[in-house]
Amino acid sequence: ASSSRKAHVKPLSRSKTKDWSFDSAEKTRINDGHERRVNWARWGPYLSDRQWGVVREDYSADGSAWDYFTHDQSRSRAYRWGEDGLLGITDRECRLCFALGLWNEKDTILKERLFGLTGPEGNHGEDVKELYYYEDATPTSSYLRARYKYPHAAFPYDELVKENGQRGASDMEYELLDTGVFDNDAYFDVAIEYAKQGPNDILIKLTVTNRGQEAASCHVLPQLWLRNTWTWGTDDEAGSKKGSIKQEATADDHLVLFRSHQQTLGDFELHAERNHLQSTLFTENESNAQRLFGQENASAFVKDAFHRYVVDGEKDAVNEEKTGTKAALHYKFDLQPGEEQVVRMRLVDMNDSLSNQAVTHEVTQYDSAFADVFDQRRAEADVFFDHRLSGSTEDHRLIQRQAYAGLLWTKQFYFYIVEQWQKGDPDQPAPPESHRHIRNEDWSHLHSRDVISMCDGWEYPWFAAWDLAFHMIPMSVIDPGFAKSQLILFLREWYMHANGQMPAYEWNFGDVNPPVHAWACWRVYKMTAPKGERDLDFLKRTFHKLMLNFTWWVNRKDAFGHHIFSGGFLGLDNIGLFDRSKALEQGLNLLQADGTAWMAFFSITMLDMALELAMHDSAYEDIASKFFEHFVQISHAFNTIGGTGLWQEKDHFYYDLLMRDCGESQVMEVRSMVGLIPLFSCLVLENEVLDKLPNFSKRLYWFLEHTPELAQQIQISCPREKIKDQGSNCRHLLAIPSHDQLMHLLRYMFDEEEFLCPFGIRSLSKHYEEHPYSTEINGETLTVEYAPAESRTNMFGGNSNWRGPVWLPVNYLIVEALQRYHYYYGDDFKIELPTGSGNMVNLKQAAQEVARRLLKLFEKNEEGVRHCHTHDRHPHVHDDNPLFYEYFHADEGRGVGASHQTGWTSLIARCVDLVGKADYDQ
Repeated sequence: ASSSRKAHVKPLSRSKTKDWSFDSAEKTRINDGHERRVNWARWGPYLSDRQWGVVREDYSADGSAWDYFTHDQSRSRAYRWGEDGLLGITDRECRLCFALGLWNEKDTILKERLFGLTGPEGNHGEDVKELYYYEDATPTSSYLRARYKYPHAAFPYDELVKENGQRGASDMEYELLDTGVFDNDAYFDVAIEYAKQGPNDILIKLTVTNRGQEAASCHVLPQLWLRNTWTWGTDDEAGSKKGSIKQEATADDHLVLFRSHQQTLGDFELHAERNHLQSTLFTENESNAQRLFGQENASAFVKDAFHRYVVDGEKDAVNEEKTGTKAALHYKFDLQPGEEQVVRMRLVDMNDSLSNQAVTHEVTQYDSAFADVFDQRRAEADVFFDHRLSGSTEDHRLIQRQAYAGLLWTKQFYFYIVEQWQKGDPDQPAPPESHRHIRNEDWSHLHSRDVISMCDGWEYPWFAAWDLAFHMIPMSVIDPGFAKSQLILFLREWYMHANGQMPAYEWNFGDVNPPVHAWACWRVYKMTAPKGERDLDFLKRTFHKLMLNFTWWVNRKDAFGHHIFSGGFLGLDNIGLFDRSKALEQGLNLLQADGTAWMAFFSITMLDMALELAMHDSAYEDIASKFFEHFVQISHAFNTIGGTGLWQEKDHFYYDLLMRDCGESQVMEVRSMVGLIPLFSCLVLENEVLDKLPNFSKRLYWFLEHTPELAQQIQISCPREKIKDQGSNCRHLLAIPSHDQLMHLLRYMFDEEEFLCPFGIRSLSKHYEEHPYSTEINGETLTVEYAPAESRTNMFGGNSNWRGPVWLPVNYLIVEALQRYHYYYGDDFKIELPTGSGNMVNLKQAAQEVARRLLKLFEKNEEGVRHCHTHDRHPHVHDDNPLFYEYFHADEGRGVGASHQTGWTSLIARCVDLVGKADYDQ
């Protein structure tokens, strides 16, 4: 087995992600979908985990989205801009939805969606309070598996709200496991699997298991419903006519049949087994205005009918005519300890020739054909991932595969037409006048109705531009076409502003995220095909639009025209002394080390892209020269403005600089990730490439000769008199830090009393744990202290923290930067790791060590518990499934923040690749 595993790891490690020469059924489906031969991606896990409490559903006068549409209202109130459900699926336009409902005979609410605290309710902001896991998925959703843990006891809704409300920012959050409802394993394990027979033929297997020590009853309500597109009085591309779902007679007593009709989707059938079926329920997906607003209902049957029927016993709440726009199958299982029951269903368009015509609602072959399809799809998924995974141990491969599963499960339908949202709908009360001015007022062009990779399906059920850029790095390993299409999408004119700015996130599209989109486009371009076979059209399309975004940055964020940039919070939330997203007092300007470093990174990436394009079209040599000069100017200013630039020689570190109009300046002497981001900007130019680009080379050599001060930003591996020699192996390093500055920064970064921790690189130096940094600005004392996990401030709502924890995205960029520096300096450049240990390593080995430490977050400790689950009351309840948190406790590895942010945290899959290759080489 060991020999076999190494044989697999070797070729994948060498070719990394670029080898798609293997054969597999899933690969064929991916290609058929992207080539528009078969629409395999029409159905997927595109149903949101949360639609309530989002900006799109908020029509309030003050923008209080959490209060305008609450969890309590969600069971009764029709959504305007989407749908949500429990471990569900929908089509790519969210017209017909399928998801689960559950009741344990003790809850006061039918469990139809995930519960969590709102931003104001949580002591660290919004937070889902549920246990669920995305266990497997393929890029075409040909196979999906997820799991939900449902307690026997009444779900502690009120207790969670009350206890967290009593806790402060310095306290840990009160989690579902802390309530005791999972003591003695008293819960139902609810596993759902989907397997496609065809693009419109989906088999569904639901398995409910009693994990407890006592008998218990569980009501299970698989639900099928139509998104409400008919109530609003507006045209919807999905169709504005009201559709229907009806129960129809079947010739087979073992099956029940629902038939749905939707204007643009057509007819679909849901077949299900009758065993343990109590009843079938029908209602309308329309608001219960009587409960919500004290107004008369437009229909006798409303959205919360199933809750009222099952939980409250209102038998007349549902339509006895067995028709509506929302339907459910009501099963009841009385389960002994360890017993499981299975429900098998099929959602199918029988008019599609690719659907299995041999199995209809009149012929039940579930016992054989049903199982065969699931076995086949699981086996095909295994074959596909055998060519995509490179972990050197089974556990590493499990971590990697579940990271990809979470990434795929959080692809969701996102619908938001800003202009329409600002005006309100003709058949609804007009929103307050202030509504259109609260947020996104200048983004009326944004028109989104796409399947998008979300940050986290519950906590962040909306796109964030810089998050998505990181998502596409691991996504490109398993679905290159989707990765490219997502990166292109955000550069299209219905997303990108006319001024070149990219939308940040729905709470404020005009906010400023770090400009990493160019890096993502460049990396996806290189990762998805071997040299000579790469997608130049993709590179050209993205490059041209990225130039608009670059121009926006240059024109808007360089306050003094000196190549030193600001930009606001730049994704790092509370990392600074004050809220960097808010305007400073008059007369103050913050020169940001990270803002400037991000622009240098943007410049050098655009230079790299331009040089690649210039190899195929000499017209790009001129624009390459332009980005070369941009980088050198930014790098020079970074190191020289005001005499020493943002580099402080006494500390050997980069800091923000607070400038006053009077000319005085104040250094913000906080050692944080802000001062390490300058490491990211490095590029090696080789004479082998320069020899093929005469116009660019001519400009480069002129620059070196005639601007010696600026030329100091370029390190050259050979004597300057030989740099023009044809065929020489001379290399040029473009980087912000010099050789000596790099050594100083790395000493800090690999010092365990500063940035290095057992699980990667901290976002703030541990030095400030015992020595908080304080300074006075205009009479106000501001302080930063090390907080390795949850935030201790309410800045940005307090739901994220950059004052200590480990964050995957910046750690991953550190790993890549170390690899690039090693490419230039080679094995002779060595650094102590950890600092002071006497253990000398080259920078390639340093990159591998950072990746290993990151991977440790998901590995098991001596007690067999994954570090990310440290401090969980019952860690075994996770069933060996790692949770991919938003960020991590720097000293303990415990997961913090959003628990399913398998967006950028899925970057751990790439770390597994790096560690797997290192293991093989060793």
